[in-house]
Amino acid sequence: MKVVKFGGSSLADAKHIKRVFDIVHSDNERRIIVVSAPGKRHENDTKVTDLLISCGLHAINNEDPSPYIEQVVARYKEIADDLILPPTIIETIQNDLLVRLAGDKNNPEQYLDCIKASGEDNHAKLVACYFQEQGVKAKYMNPREAGLIVSNEHGNAQVLPKSYEKLRRLRESCELIIFPGFFGYGQNGGIFTFSRSGSDVTGSILAYAVKADVYENFTDVDAVFSVNPTFVEQPKEIKELTYREMRELSYAGFTVLHEEALIPAIQAGIPVQIKNTNNPRARGTTILRTRENQNGPVVGIASATGFCSIYVSKYLLNREIGFGRKLYAILEEFGISYEHTPSGIDDVTVIIKENQLQEDEEEVLLKRLESELVADEVHIQHSLALIMVVGEGMRHNIGTMARAANALAKADVNIEMINQGSSEVSMMFAVKEVDEKKAVQALYEEFFAEVALPIG
Repeated sequence: MKVVKFGGSSLADAKHIKRVFDIVHSDNERRIIVVSAPGKRHENDTKVTDLLISCGLHAINNEDPSPYIEQVVARYKEIADDLILPPTIIETIQNDLLVRLAGDKNNPEQYLDCIKASGEDNHAKLVACYFQEQGVKAKYMNPREAGLIVSNEHGNAQVLPKSYEKLRRLRESCELIIFPGFFGYGQNGGIFTFSRSGSDVTGSILAYAVKADVYENFTDVDAVFSVNPTFVEQPKEIKELTYREMRELSYAGFTVLHEEALIPAIQAGIPVQIKNTNNPRARGTTILRTRENQNGPVVGIASATGFCSIYVSKYLLNREIGFGRKLYAILEEFGISYEHTPSGIDDVTVIIKENQLQEDEEEVLLKRLESELVADEVHIQHSLALIMVVGEGMRHNIGTMARAANALAKADVNIEMINQGSSEVSMMFAVKEVDEKKAVQALYEEFFAEVALPIG
């Protein structure tokens, strides 16, 4: 049995939905289909989810949302007309959106989650309608009816363990199930969304629940590439990855799979296959618990911008009991979570996402850290990029760090910081954002020299 998720680009228009139908119809093991909201049809297009966010924000601010309502309904109508679906499906979608917009705005986050979730929910209804029109026994499945219960965290919902027993019943369905991704229902009955691109998470949850043999994730690329293809021409495709490798790469900027999507699959040991909707015969990338290490120490290089570092120095810091607790307690008060914390005997650096720290809070935070920690020096460095070099093979190869550092030096890239995870599956380099592309290209040339074609 397979659970299959299709992303927004795979369901952007009628042509793609017909292709999805052919893919599903070609393999009777594909029994549960997770649907995203319609994505971009072309580079300058707008995703339905973004239109819905604008629609919800206008309504919250007591501004006229009707232009966005019209655009959303028009997207679905264009798809329905091209698929020659009965007009009742558009009436259903339009009425559903209007009911949501007329809801209680006293809790803006709850209201916006409800509006955003309509993208996946209504597209699942439309896709199910098309499958039915083609003579397939298909059923739209509402997450509440199925039993997908999540935590009451807006935009960051987490599945509750009790969901799995309820969702397991989906395995017994004699109909093809079309399931909307991206959201679940809280114990209070409200709608709560996962973080953006959370349909990947829904698919993984369902695969775990029904004990699927494989979780297929269809997107618009043939495979996971070893590096960002906008940085390097024709980068090497990765045939196999371990869960840990994919988690590290997703966290650091590989957008092909949501960084939280692997957690349920890891817990159940279910293989995940990344496939291309536009080229379904391509082998794709398989993500497994373990793999044969046949490609050297490094399997992939990822990068992400938008980070800053908070540096705290204090003489004899290593002798002070409770220093870390006090530091993190101050960050917690500011609602800041950290990414990495490399440290020395007299200093510690905390890397955070830059958007967590408002400009008017920065000076206040620095003063509190300096006074409450009695620090000798505190400062913030902005505009950092994190480069992650990932590979299970690094644990068994000597000199990988030296090779990476030497490659960056040759490319005239200054390393602001280095941190290697205790698992030895990844190493992190912080560099200035302006050096991100140059750093990635240098590392790629070092570890994948025979296929490296840097861009620019």
